[in-house]
Amino acid sequence: MDEEDRKKPFNDAMEHLTKIDGYPTEHSSLNKLPKPIRYLGYFFIGFTLVAFIMALIGNFLL
Repeated sequence: MDEEDRKKPFNDAMEHLTKIDGYPTEHSSLNKLPKPIRYLGYFFIGFTLVAFIMALIGNFLL
């Protein structure tokens, strides 16, 4: 599948969402964002994972 076929809408509803509503058809990647926003995303994801692991460990210790 080449790039042109991937960007082409597969039905009228998706074409409407893309052209009129501005709905994004591509998935965004964290690597494409500016560095401060990217680091903030890494912080929130990391904090959530560490908090979850700490909660699991704390639950088994108490």
